[in-house]
Amino acid sequence: MLELTEAQSALAQCRAGIDQVDVKILALLNERTTIVEEVGRIKQQAQLPVYEPNREEKVFLNVTSNNHGPLPNDAVRRIFERIIDEMRKVQRDRMQGSGASQ
Repeated sequence: MLELTEAQSALAQCRAGIDQVDVKILALLNERTTIVEEVGRIKQQAQLPVYEPNREEKVFLNVTSNNHGPLPNDAVRRIFERIIDEMRKVQRDRMQGSGASQ
């Protein structure tokens, strides 16, 4: 059994690792957002809709087929549903800000 000080030290190390991973995730989300903004510009110029259910299913298939755990696929899908929802919002906001209506 770990003593309290050992447990606190181990937890502090784990939490520092989580903080580092969170910053990496944030950087990747912002990188993804930059690409999504470009997709939105292209869609706007081509007068294409923001919402593309077939593309979203391909994203889900891509991430779940490349998932090697320990996070279960249903959790991966829920996380990416949320990410995609936020990315759609970014596209709509940018398109509306450019004078387009969506």
